[in-house]
Amino acid sequence: MRRLITFLLFILFSWCLYYYTFQGILTFSSSFNSITQSIIKYSYWVFFIALHFLLLNSIIKNFQTKRFGKQFQVAIHVYVIVFVSQLVFSLLLVSEDLYRFTYSIIAYFGETSSTQLSRNPIVSQVGIFLAAIPMLSFVYGMVKGKYKYTVHRHTLYFKDLPEAFDGLTITQISDVHAGSFDDPEAVQRGINLINEQNSDLFVFTGDLVNNEAKEIEPWINHFNQIKASEGKFSILGNHDYGDYIHWDSATDKENNLKHLKGHHKRIGFRLLLDEHISITRGSQSIKLVGVENWGVGFGKRGDLGKALQGTKQNDFKILLSHDPSHWTSEVKHHSSNINLTLSGHTHGMQFGIEKFGIKWSPVKYRYPHWAGLINENDRYLYVNRGFGFLGFSGRVGIWPEITVLTLKRK
Repeated sequence: MRRLITFLLFILFSWCLYYYTFQGILTFSSSFNSITQSIIKYSYWVFFIALHFLLLNSIIKNFQTKRFGKQFQVAIHVYVIVFVSQLVFSLLLVSEDLYRFTYSIIAYFGETSSTQLSRNPIVSQVGIFLAAIPMLSFVYGMVKGKYKYTVHRHTLYFKDLPEAFDGLTITQISDVHAGSFDDPEAVQRGINLINEQNSDLFVFTGDLVNNEAKEIEPWINHFNQIKASEGKFSILGNHDYGDYIHWDSATDKENNLKHLKGHHKRIGFRLLLDEHISITRGSQSIKLVGVENWGVGFGKRGDLGKALQGTKQNDFKILLSHDPSHWTSEVKHHSSNINLTLSGHTHGMQFGIEKFGIKWSPVKYRYPHWAGLINENDRYLYVNRGFGFLGFSGRVGIWPEITVLTLKRK
């Protein structure tokens, strides 16, 4: 019931936003001839009705088939782009209306004869220009941004890193979401870029698929090209368990997860399920620990205690845990010394800005640690921005990431 009320309130707000934006459109077109004004006015509302019909129809189909089809993806993408653009346009209109309101109050109590200030067409014209910026940005994000693979390099220093591992390099990717891919050549560019890093160790931190194991099958021959001299390791993310779609039976869901685990093996990933392995160089070793998904609000399947069984306090440990809320809630306070945790999950919300010293995304209001490197009391967390995309078929400002970490002794 709570979700339904939230949804209905959002729809109501959206409709109010459409109407409010329409007032600005009328002002913008006021200098045009009457025929052009009529075309703009009626086109606006025809588009509004058509978009909501398409969205409603696709939602009804989802209830019938238990799957979000192509129609829904198109409708929701157009809806989001228009909604964000209208918000930008409306912010300028609100600023103008506040000025008009203030002017009217002052004029009413003063000696000015006029108490009404009309909308200025120039403000609406500027608003249209500003609204075009996010619209074009979203279009770019859908066409190019979702495959704009970016390498993020960091060097981390540890007092207790064994000498044999001084200079160890790790390449990390996360959140492949293979069911969303639609360009084999672009994905291959990403794989080539991974291999160009020539790292010692490769790790994948969960969400290989959106929902079903079969989604990765067309891409296995891409990902099994990844090479790393010290091995390739992986964990599961919240989407890998198939929790977000309807299954005909519990057995079907269990078999899906079984097939997915088999696909990890076909790719060449050593899947860590609440366990650890030793990586040895000479007489020295480090522990690579992997847990099943553990996240606030996304299921707490992982058992860190079980994964650490057999390790020692002074072992150098690297933990793979999909959701960064695990580090915040449990890992950084754990009695065992976990030197480095590698996570993903957030995608940086696939939208934000990381330019000119600014680092912002709406996801920060849900996850305090949503991208990049965090260090608290010499315990590091790195949150990968994701290799793929989900929901919105694009990325704006938060590009798909390949992480390269170099470990050094202090």
